[in-house]
Amino acid sequence: MKLSIKYMVSLRCILIVKELLQQMEIPFLSVKLGEVEITEKLTKNQRLILNKKLKKLGLELLEDKKAIIIERIKCVVVEMIHYADNLPKIKFSEYLSNNLKYDYTYMANLFSETEGITIEHYVLKHKIERVKELIIYDELNFTEIAHKMHYSSVSHLSRQFKSITGLTPSFFKSLKTHKRIFLDKI
Repeated sequence: MKLSIKYMVSLRCILIVKELLQQMEIPFLSVKLGEVEITEKLTKNQRLILNKKLKKLGLELLEDKKAIIIERIKCVVVEMIHYADNLPKIKFSEYLSNNLKYDYTYMANLFSETEGITIEHYVLKHKIERVKELIIYDELNFTEIAHKMHYSSVSHLSRQFKSITGLTPSFFKSLKTHKRIFLDKI
């Protein structure tokens, strides 16, 4: 049985949820971003207690099918941009449809009406957060970052970076304090 968990966007969240399941003696097969696969159906009481404990951690069990789809979209985006070694070579719409087994138009409409932004804009915001992270790490130059994040050029990266942050990547790099947005707040 699969459980969907809202706001589960980091590897730390995975560790916390695993620990919670072990404490509650709920056997599980896997824990990944936004989703837990358990071996046995939860009782109503177990579900209530699990949700209460998750809420204390800033997480939440999802019940609504549409909310689950939205959360799965977000998790695929986060996983692809922040945790994968390389971005996929195919169009993101195709990547998302292949991963979630839904028509992209359906997902895009559902996402836009629920979240108030398009999936494309959501992806762009995450790409810019990842670019900020790469700039802060200072291991890659702007050309390498543009290539890694599948931008056609440094100027394309700079235009999108400035449209989202209001700053150029160079100016961002020169700042003493770097403002990043938590992934669950994007």
